[in-house]
Amino acid sequence: MTLTWPFVVLISVLFFNTGFAKEPILPIAQSHDLNAEKVALGRKLFFDKRLSKNNELSCASCHQLTRNGADNKALSDGVNGQKTTAKTPTVYNAVFNIRQTWSGARKDLFDQVDAPITNPREHGTTWPEVVHKLSSDLALQAQFKKLYQSPINQQNIQHAIASFEQSLITTDAPFDLWLKGDPNAINNEAKKGYQLFKDYGCISCHQGKNVGGNMFSKIGHFGDYFADRGGVINDADLGRFMVTNNPYDKHVFKVPSLRLSTLQTHFFHDGSQDNLDDAIRIMAKYQLGRSIPAQDIQSIKTFLSSLVGQHPELTNTYETK
Repeated sequence: MTLTWPFVVLISVLFFNTGFAKEPILPIAQSHDLNAEKVALGRKLFFDKRLSKNNELSCASCHQLTRNGADNKALSDGVNGQKTTAKTPTVYNAVFNIRQTWSGARKDLFDQVDAPITNPREHGTTWPEVVHKLSSDLALQAQFKKLYQSPINQQNIQHAIASFEQSLITTDAPFDLWLKGDPNAINNEAKKGYQLFKDYGCISCHQGKNVGGNMFSKIGHFGDYFADRGGVINDADLGRFMVTNNPYDKHVFKVPSLRLSTLQTHFFHDGSQDNLDDAIRIMAKYQLGRSIPAQDIQSIKTFLSSLVGQHPELTNTYETK
């Protein structure tokens, strides 16, 4: 079932109205209980190009960890010059998502690892081929044997990569520190932007730990986004309908996290916008039926900047336009 935004506001108030100054956004916890050796193995595999058909692409090719956990393209490059059909989402904080991929086709990070490997437009390979290539690496074989007490196989590869992805959590964002009680962690402009974010109704979909990622919503509550965008409607545009085959789920997508939105270069499932100001304006129009003046958009952007946390892999924290 897809919830409309006024109902979600009510749920947000009822569910999140405890602690942390009774705010609908929650701070991210410091750490996950993970096996450090499996995380390290998963990181190695995350950067391993043998996981693609042509040995030219790795998970990190699209999920660039120094940048923002995604790349700087509307649609990412796949094997043999192909393009993905949807914008690559950030892998940072993905562990907090209700499901994975824009359509929610994958239930968790373990399941999601399979998606790009077998997608003919992305890594374009098969698991038997991947296992065969990795099994020729004796050092890697020994590492899997030590950690999983079994030879290299699909399940263990998925588990190791998922373990690493679970570690990709951005902590100590200024806004989180403010939520925890530091009144000086964010400036007055960020506080104003946060109040506007709530007043305009953005909070109805973007809340919780990940400021999104915890619900699905149709794009175009107050207008036909796709008709106005123009172009061909592809499978990726159909959203959750491709999973459920329920006509009600056409153009329904998992709400993206805004934690690193000010580090992004493209926005929405189709990557059609390359400017955060325009992305805010368009979402206000189609999702809230509202027009937000430029000065308020700047204040909201200042708030969004305060959501950017820290992780050792995240080094390019410059803000995009």
